Parts: sequence; structure tokens; C-alpha cells
Amino acid sequence: MSRIVVLDYGSGNLRSAERALRRVGADVTVTADADAALDADGLVVPGVGAFGACMTGLAAVNGPRIIEKRLAGGRPVLGICVGMQILFDRGVEWGERTEGCGQWPGTVEGLKADVLPHMGWNTVRAPAGSTFFAGLDADTRFYFVHSFGVRRWEMEESDVLAPPLVTWAHHGEDFVAAVENGPLAATQFHPEKSGDAGAAVLQNWLRDVVG
Repeated sequence: MSRIVVLDYGSGNLRSAERALRRVGADVTVTADADAALDADGLVVPGVGAFGACMTGLAAVNGPRIIEKRLAGGRPVLGICVGMQILFDRGVEWGERTEGCGQWPGTVEGLKADVLPHMGWNTVRAPAGSTFFAGLDADTRFYFVHSFGVRRWEMEESDVLAPPLVTWAHHGEDFVAAVENGPLAATQFHPEKSGDAGAAVLQNWLRDVVG
């Protein structure tokens, strides 16, 4: 049974994430303790609300350093919703720019759509070879709640490293819905609110990434 820590830094659907992970067989602890977060088989970083507030809370529990140290050792990290967004270089919300964790290049910014927030069920376009979406049909729907997102993928291709697998969704325009990048993975949608489809994504992550 995989030991998973859901990082408690004052933001996110902590109990929903805990229940969803338990449902697929994980041993889950919700904590802000750095040693527990570093020692776990997998770390989940949830997040709701404003990018800046999430970064403030994350910094208060040394979250960016925890994430960095885990990834340096090849240990899995999963970001959810704003927990995905803070993995990028920066967020720009209502004219305020906040530095993120910088694990991926790019900017989180307002989506250009007639109706915001983007709230409800939507399909995604997953790339070939995706672990997250293995076994799921192309018309499978996931639950989103957000007004900001990553509208452009900015990481340059490398001849040395395998490129991340980037999944897209559409609401007014295309935006990044998920990223799979070795031990670092993330979803803009909420797997913990996405029923059986979300459970399948979490189960795939536990089996094929956490191991």
C-alpha cells in the first residue's frame, strides 16, 4: 500500500483528496510536516483559490523546497488545480504577478472565454502514451473549477530529456489540463471531484508513477 501525504498548507480540498486516494487503496496522511512529506511514497499538493495566496501558504510550510527535494530524488509529486498552477514560473491574476515554484516554464493567466469561471464537466485531449488516462475513453469527462490556466506550453524540446506529456482541454480557448513529466505530474481538473474517472486517474498514478 502506497504511503501518500496530502500537503496541508491552508489551501485545497484536503479531505476530498484524502477520501479519493483512500478509495483507490492508498494509505493517506494529511499533514504540513516536512519530514513526513519528504518520506512519503507520493506527495499530493492540492490548491484552490488565488495563485498568490496559495504560494504564500506553500512558502509558510517550506513547500517549494519540499517539492524540489522530492523531485531531485525522483520521488513522485502530484499537483491538483491551483496545486498544478503553482508548479509553473509565475501567475498573473488581476494585474498581480506572483512567482511560482518554477518547475515548468510558463505563465498562469486569465482564460479568454465568454463564461467564467470554467465550472463543470469537460473532456480532455490526452497524448499517446499517457499514464493518467490509460484505459479511459476520449469522451470521458472531468470536473473543472477555474478562471485561470496555462494557455501556452513554453518548455523547449530537448535532445536529452523525454518531453512531458501535455493534455489539453478547451473552454473558450485551449488550456493545459494535465502534465505528466516523470515524477512530477499535475491536473488542472479535480480528480477527487470527478467520480469514477478521477478515481481511475489517481489509481493509474499510484500504480504506474508511485509504484
